[in-house]
Amino acid sequence: MSAPSPTGDKTAEALAGTTGAGQAARLTGRRRLSPAVVLLIVAGALVAVSAVRALTGAQDVTSPGQIAGALTMAVPIGLAGLGGLWAERAGVVNIGLEGMMILGTFFGAWAGWQTSPWLGVLAGMVGGALGGLVHAFVTVTIGVDHIVSGVAINILALGATQYLAKLVFADKPAGSPKQSPPIDDIGSVSLPWVSDWLDKVAAHHWFLVSDVAGILGGLTTDVSLLTLLAVALLIGTFFALWKTAFGLRLRSCGENPTAAESLGVNVYRYKYLAVIASGALAGLGGVFIAMVPSHIYNEGQTGGRGYIGLAAMIFGNWRPGGLAMGAGLFGYTDSLQLRNGGPSVHALLLLVAVLLLVIALWRAYRRRWTAAVVSAVAGAGLLVWYATTDTVPIEFVGATPYVATLLVLSLASQRLRMPKADGLVYRRGQGK
Repeated sequence: MSAPSPTGDKTAEALAGTTGAGQAARLTGRRRLSPAVVLLIVAGALVAVSAVRALTGAQDVTSPGQIAGALTMAVPIGLAGLGGLWAERAGVVNIGLEGMMILGTFFGAWAGWQTSPWLGVLAGMVGGALGGLVHAFVTVTIGVDHIVSGVAINILALGATQYLAKLVFADKPAGSPKQSPPIDDIGSVSLPWVSDWLDKVAAHHWFLVSDVAGILGGLTTDVSLLTLLAVALLIGTFFALWKTAFGLRLRSCGENPTAAESLGVNVYRYKYLAVIASGALAGLGGVFIAMVPSHIYNEGQTGGRGYIGLAAMIFGNWRPGGLAMGAGLFGYTDSLQLRNGGPSVHALLLLVAVLLLVIALWRAYRRRWTAAVVSAVAGAGLLVWYATTDTVPIEFVGATPYVATLLVLSLASQRLRMPKADGLVYRRGQGK
């Protein structure tokens, strides 16, 4: 098959625009948010969080420790979501992200314990990529339903790693059938002097100033090298998929593979590359879980973060920037349960209640009465809960990441548009 010509690239670009976000905007009447609007939203969120902290006295809401924990929890979610982004932009739904993360935790820990952490990183990515290869073969070549294949990979990955862990780690010092021996630290970096100064400013609890300092301090203190790698991969994904001919062809496979094939794109090849890359990124997320927070492989340590990563990708409307925001939000709620965040979660009930009431007023202004009533009732319920209690049950704190996932997806669902051919089985030459 001949390589696409420059004319073909222009045609494919027009195809991606007319079947993608451009058409969605025309059909719905919605426009993408400009950078200035996004900055205003972020600034408003900071002011709101700072006000809640000042009113409730929950100082840990924006403390450097809380933000550092949120960053640590957000990275594996973001990497899983990034893997989902690659696959779904090529038209393949990857529910198997959780299983590929599990493969990454085991193979990364095994190789990292045997050799060095960086070889463990490579091994974990290879393990995840193998899961992606299986998913690509089953869905692209054989044509099995994507959801069925993904669920099967999750089950097989869990069973395979449980068996291998018993085989490899059971009789090793400090190991067990469910746990690996410790892995060496992969290393971290801080900004000299800056992080210490930011911590001091955050300790004063000044309105907004200390909150900004706490956030920046958490993002610049003891940052893992794997976190920096994840940020580089996020930026690299944006440029690879939206600024290159390769990314244009890959995205055309997720929008209209029949038209892409007619322009000379090898659709099967691009789907395979995307799903294998998806598995490698999810595997890297698994490596991060095994190496950064705990320094060991432990059975079940992914804790459903592959599914949450998929939710972060959907929240981000299948784009890297929105994915990063979703991962940060879910990572923040995940961090609350690790820091005994009962007071912080109780304080955030006030913030969520006010947000829901504002949304109710906006929907009433747009004459969407049913949505307005639902938002108002939910907001009023949370406000009563906050006013009549001093803390929240520890069980609810543990469920916060999952509750936040459902809440955010329900609020953002009306602005979402998945790739047009996402999840559809494609056969070569089917448009002829």
